[in-house]
Amino acid sequence: QLQLVESGGGLVQPGGSLTLSCAGSGFTLEHYAIGWFRQAPGKEREGVSCISSRGERTKIADSVKGRFTISRDNAKNTVYLQMNSLKPEDTAIYYCARYGTTLCLIEALDAWGQGTLVTVSS
Repeated sequence: QLQLVESGGGLVQPGGSLTLSCAGSGFTLEHYAIGWFRQAPGKEREGVSCISSRGERTKIADSVKGRFTISRDNAKNTVYLQMNSLKPEDTAIYYCARYGTTLCLIEALDAWGQGTLVTVSS
């Protein structure tokens, strides 16, 4: 059974850091691009970052560029999102998703995790 499970969310002060993990099971993660998305209260879901199946290509949203970094460890079937210099506006539920291909093609999204809550507040 295909599953994506996010972890690592929590409460952090502004300026702090968190690392989110997305663990895949029921499929071979290294064959697929994986993305991170977020949805803040009252807002639409937005793309944050994505990484191709072998990690050679990444995309990052302008709103988090220079602060967030995506990476993957295919041996561990896990994709990470390192988040630094967090701001209150980063507060959201963060989801990872699988693209049904090796590249980050938005039309190829085919599976989602349940999400993990990140709250940035003093």
